[in-house]
Amino acid sequence: MSKFASVRRWAALPSLMMTLALAGCAALGMTGSGGAVPSQAAAPAPTPVARGPLVAAANPLAVEAGMEVLRRGGSAVDAAVAIQAVLGLVEPQSSGLGGGAFMMHYDASTGEVTAYDGRETAPAAASAELFFEDGRPLDFAAAVLSGRSTGAPGAVPMLALAQGEHGELPWSELFGAAERLAEEGFVVSPRLAGMIAGRFPQTSTPDARAYFTKADGERHQAGDVLRNPAYAETVRRIAEGGSEAFQTGAIAEAVVAAVRREPRPGALTLEDLAAYEPIERGALCRPYRIYVVCVPPPPSSGVAVLQLLAMAERTPAVLEGPDDADAWVAFAQLQRLMYADRDRYVGDPAFVGVPVQGLLDEDYVAERAALAPGLTGAAEPGAPPGGRFTAPDATAEPGGTSHFVVVDAEGNAVSMTTTVESIFGSGRMAAGFFLNNQLTDFSRNGEGANAPAPGKRPRSSMSPVLVLDREGRFIGAFGSPGGPSILAYNAKALIAVLDWGLPVQTAFDLPNLVARGDGFGADTERFSPELREALAARGVALAPNASETSGLHGAIWRNGRWDAGADDRREGVVATR
Repeated sequence: MSKFASVRRWAALPSLMMTLALAGCAALGMTGSGGAVPSQAAAPAPTPVARGPLVAAANPLAVEAGMEVLRRGGSAVDAAVAIQAVLGLVEPQSSGLGGGAFMMHYDASTGEVTAYDGRETAPAAASAELFFEDGRPLDFAAAVLSGRSTGAPGAVPMLALAQGEHGELPWSELFGAAERLAEEGFVVSPRLAGMIAGRFPQTSTPDARAYFTKADGERHQAGDVLRNPAYAETVRRIAEGGSEAFQTGAIAEAVVAAVRREPRPGALTLEDLAAYEPIERGALCRPYRIYVVCVPPPPSSGVAVLQLLAMAERTPAVLEGPDDADAWVAFAQLQRLMYADRDRYVGDPAFVGVPVQGLLDEDYVAERAALAPGLTGAAEPGAPPGGRFTAPDATAEPGGTSHFVVVDAEGNAVSMTTTVESIFGSGRMAAGFFLNNQLTDFSRNGEGANAPAPGKRPRSSMSPVLVLDREGRFIGAFGSPGGPSILAYNAKALIAVLDWGLPVQTAFDLPNLVARGDGFGADTERFSPELREALAARGVALAPNASETSGLHGAIWRNGRWDAGADDRREGVVATR
């Protein structure tokens, strides 16, 4: 049993049963705007019940580790533990043992949807001026590389909590693939090689140089075999001792030592690590047309995805499909409104009052959606019911994240987004893994809903999604990395699959369009010349997307089988047997 099994803190949100009752109205042909349900949104066949095995993740080695656990009778959460352990080794630029995560879980036996919060926490010694020096905020790169950027990691404790409640196999039997690959070595993938060779501040740190440099003085390249004995020893300790072996003892001591090194040592202590607790929260679920979409509540930004979908229900142009310029313009304008509200109001609910209900209030959503056609630049935040108008946000959110989905043989499902924040986190390593720079996800000017504070969790764009049918049965899971663009990527996938009726892989392959502020970032090369011209004529001048690329992974149950996909912008694959 996990030492966290007794930690149950439910968010003050509407019950899933009430949400499903509302969804029943949609099933009878009504939408949030009072219009008819479009034919593209025909419900996936609910019979037979959606079951696995299914794994979609960003690296084939991680996918195989998850499938191997499922073949042995493991649960979706068991497989998630194995997948994360391997991803932290073979995709260290994106996630790892030293980072945090949000997990959505569907229990097939009860129909319960649960959000697990493994977001990092600031040390007890943190202050609003965490990233100040000489009275001014630090340069962002300097803040990332400092010891101040690392919060108490939450991914391992969160997985231990979830596995203690939903695991079928012994915890100790879930780390074999990661240990073997670390000990014997794994082949460096092209994407990892590109990150190693990239001009990121983290690749110049002493730890990164030592890890990624071969005996001949050259950096590891694609096809090379990379060994990590320290990582093998770490996962052995965690397998034997559970989360306690990660939060205390030799691993914790190594983490604190790395954080306390110059330059700009951090204040994280052994006490901070030992005191970390993941949180089991009530899922935030809302009907969308004839579906129910579930996301984690704050400090995740899942509420922003639901707000955008609610506005989309009131915006007929969205339904015109991927070849229509008006649909893309409407999608972009709704994003501007969504991001303005998210940036102003979302933070750690233990420290600030996040107006979740107000942001999703029917009248407020209608009021915001009505502003979309007239926007000519960045949107201003609105005034949702219960919202307190705080100081403007000054959060910078770089990319360095991964997402995966799992469905087991019983129909239990996991949708999990996991991160070390920036590429290779802070660039500092301990016990064979990179440490997060998650605390730079706070507002660095020390103001607003997302200002730093002792023990506080920074706001996150991570928003893993579960989709239910009108009866409350699980039918889909989606999610993506991408820094703040996660919200746009997830919304694009959901609209493309649920509204436009596209196959999942086709939906993922669509161009991305991100509208936060007054610009439009996009996969410009994926838009046809004709569509680019039509968008420009409507005031949407596309520029190359400056944020992290998408890494969508997901699946939906259609016609008695899984329709699944893995974003071709990364190295992910899908396995179903």
